[in-house]
Amino acid sequence: MQTLNEDIKTGQFKRVYLLFGEEAFLKQSYKRKLKEAITGGETMNYHYFQGKGLDVKELISLGNTMPFFGEKRLILVEDSGFFKAAADELAAWLPAMPETTCLLFVEEAADKRSKLYKRVKELGYAAEMKRQDSAHLSRWAASILARNGRKVTSATMNLFLERTGDDMEQIWMELEKLISYTMGSDVVTPEDVEAVTSVQVSNRIFEMVSAMVAGKTKQAMGLFQDLLSLKEPPMRILFLIARQFNQLLQVKELTAQKKGRSEIAARLKVPPFVAGKLSAQAGAFSAEELLGLVNECVEAEEAVKTGRMDGRLAVELLLAGRALPAQQERSSGSSAVF
Repeated sequence: MQTLNEDIKTGQFKRVYLLFGEEAFLKQSYKRKLKEAITGGETMNYHYFQGKGLDVKELISLGNTMPFFGEKRLILVEDSGFFKAAADELAAWLPAMPETTCLLFVEEAADKRSKLYKRVKELGYAAEMKRQDSAHLSRWAASILARNGRKVTSATMNLFLERTGDDMEQIWMELEKLISYTMGSDVVTPEDVEAVTSVQVSNRIFEMVSAMVAGKTKQAMGLFQDLLSLKEPPMRILFLIARQFNQLLQVKELTAQKKGRSEIAARLKVPPFVAGKLSAQAGAFSAEELLGLVNECVEAEEAVKTGRMDGRLAVELLLAGRALPAQQERSSGSSAVF
């Protein structure tokens, strides 16, 4: 991101940019910054195209047109799919694109082997916006709080991120709520975080599994009802429970291999503090028990898909630790990937 920030600061822009990756907040943030910096806020020499099936010849013709009473013409192309399919004509034209034109692509994904990607790397700058790790998110969130006159301890920040997850858009919205709630105070406390932030579905699933482990069926059922009241489909809840048990099984296996928390976090693609919580929860099970629970989730999914019961009942039986009705046709060695 340093290159993008430097270009925006100096006003020395490259001919073509590509912003891609799974972190939507960063992509949209830099898209807005680049657009504002290049156009200066005026729209006469700004053109926006979105979606697949765009006319490449129209883009090239527009790109070859000199800006009208301005230094730069900005063409913003979003979600075109050009970097996942052949776009040889566009790639061949880029070296001849006038210096007065700036082309900005914003894409969900990009094939780094494609001709267009390689041409962008050669002539401009490609920035991959990945999900940020917990350390970066902590610094970013803390800097926003600091700019608004708030201090926060690392323990409170961990609690905040546990509740919000790692989606930067979600974190941003929760920070705005937290800043408003703590108006008049210079320190954010754990009580403030718990009072204001919305608990994400993944956190409720974690609590649900914890209740199952402790034999607190009533609590697990209550959490399930909470998710239903939030309009979460029973099959999605079942999928998330299965994924949780699958993660716990992976943690169990990695721990047996003497892997540390950092490596476990990297393997599971979760923040280290989440890996720590998973490790603690996995300690309540044997590997055989976790494998059995994963298989129970598979059977529950099959029961719903084959019409033997509805999704809500399947989840309730799973939470209560009761056996599912025997399958009429159970295939041997059935398995699923979550």
